[in-house]
Amino acid sequence: MQEGKRQKQVASLLAEEFNEIFQRLGLSMMDGGMVSISSVKVTPDLLEARIYLSFFQLKDQEKGLKKIEDRAWEIKKELSSRVKHQLRRIPELKFFMDDTLDHVFKLEAIFKKINEERDEKDKE
Repeated sequence: MQEGKRQKQVASLLAEEFNEIFQRLGLSMMDGGMVSISSVKVTPDLLEARIYLSFFQLKDQEKGLKKIEDRAWEIKKELSSRVKHQLRRIPELKFFMDDTLDHVFKLEAIFKKINEERDEKDKE
């Protein structure tokens, strides 16, 4: 189903605010790695926000996600103080790992291997 205009506007607003909130609360850097918001999706009724997080060079991504989920109330409180004049209700926050970067790296490794095998066959 296609996202509506208001959904996109709210998702964009939330993504912007989440980036600032994560920096302010010290969640953008943890355990020697970096956490960033890759995308925010909002349900059509605007009551639930799904935040997709990208973890870069973080040893234990599950643990990082757990830390963020444990501080969800603090993030929501900060968010509500920032967007209370733009939204009637603050959406429920749900955090997910965005593993598209992992897929990209795996595909690059596969393509590299294929190219190396092709080059070896061409030499023979």
